[in-house]
Amino acid sequence: MKKSEIPNKVEELVNPIIEGYGFEIIEVEWKPKGGTWNLCLYIDKPGGITIQDCEMVNHEVSDLLDRVDIIDHSYNLEVSSPGVERPLKKQRDFERYQGEPVQVSTYQKVQGQKKFYGKLFDFDDEMLTILTEEGDYVKLPFANIAKVKLWFRPDKI
Repeated sequence: MKKSEIPNKVEELVNPIIEGYGFEIIEVEWKPKGGTWNLCLYIDKPGGITIQDCEMVNHEVSDLLDRVDIIDHSYNLEVSSPGVERPLKKQRDFERYQGEPVQVSTYQKVQGQKKFYGKLFDFDDEMLTILTEEGDYVKLPFANIAKVKLWFRPDKI
């Protein structure tokens, strides 16, 4: 299996375990780290993920991946919370966090910049709109968006 196919295949395999606990997979990362490969599953649930949740999922996922043996070399498995600045990737993420502060990074400059901060105002299949603190609406095509994540604002809590 190609390295680029591993995250999607792992997500497909482990999703029934994750959903069985009432959790969701936020992201599956497959990347080199410290001379070996790391497979990191970011999971979440309403109210947040605990260390015990991560340990429980880690054991089951590890057992499953050992049985199906789709990765032909050694790697480290990590199961973690996405944290307070979690990435938004799926439509349900954008729906759930509409109205929340976000940071958006773009591939190409828009209005002279590549980073935008504001509230997630609206989105459709092609465009994301944020409302900046200055009251401006900025429309960003998804094709130009490198990353969208929640923007932790302790001064707004």
